[in-house]
Amino acid sequence: MAVTMMRQEMPASLTGFADQSDSSPIRELIRADEAEVLEFLSARPIHTVFMAGLIRDNSLVSPQNRGSFYGARARSGQLEGVALIGHATMIEAHTEDSLAGFARVARHCHNAYLIRGEASSIQTFWQHFGGAGRDPRLICREQLFQRKTKPADADASVALRRAVISDIDKIMAVNSSMALEEGGISPLQRDPSGFRFRTARRIEKGRIWVMFEENRLVFKTDVVSETADVTYLEGVYVHPEERRKGHGLRCLTRLSDLLMDGSRSICLTVNEKNKGAIALYTKAGFELHSHYETIYLR
Repeated sequence: MAVTMMRQEMPASLTGFADQSDSSPIRELIRADEAEVLEFLSARPIHTVFMAGLIRDNSLVSPQNRGSFYGARARSGQLEGVALIGHATMIEAHTEDSLAGFARVARHCHNAYLIRGEASSIQTFWQHFGGAGRDPRLICREQLFQRKTKPADADASVALRRAVISDIDKIMAVNSSMALEEGGISPLQRDPSGFRFRTARRIEKGRIWVMFEENRLVFKTDVVSETADVTYLEGVYVHPEERRKGHGLRCLTRLSDLLMDGSRSICLTVNEKNKGAIALYTKAGFELHSHYETIYLR
């Protein structure tokens, strides 16, 4: 059951750019801004876990972020928006001026793959970004689900474990297939060396969880980002021949129990058309939090 998406698998490059408009001027952020940015993002942790997790993992300025962080400031100098602009463009903005400014900067990003965030913000962002031949390749409307309590019925006997490097080929095959199904591009074909590097790094960080039976990868999910407030999952998968046997529910429940020892909640997104996944998450104790949108670019 490919129930959540793998979005983080295409390279992008960004030409250095600063927005020079008078309203909400946009500037590229530097290492000295890191503490301020993390404080700003902490105000809405479920919506900013991806960006905050990247900063905690890699620092504010790093090629591992596959993009650059930009800030929008009010006349007082306070941040009123932060965006990661690159392969995956993510935005946390408190004003429409900030969204418009980030959209102007994003127009200068080469090889960007997707734009993603809360539906209302992304729709406003697209009004300033789109046009002039910038038709989206694909739009996916999604639901953000959250679990806020530890499960009382987790089965400790479930053979769920952290992936090891010898699992990498099976994990890459599954994640590439999921990315192709959802976004229409296979990272295994487009960027095999970068894809392997990123997968290996995630394994080394203990961020991929798997269950095998007789050398068959039955269940897998990736912890893409984690903070003390939120752990964000992607790529929840159950082997096609092992579906409808309860593996997804048992593994998600056990994983929730383990992850919530270090994080106050767990979240993930799912395509609104994927009714089976929505039913699984609901049964596993997740609740609908908000509506998201991902725009895949040509």
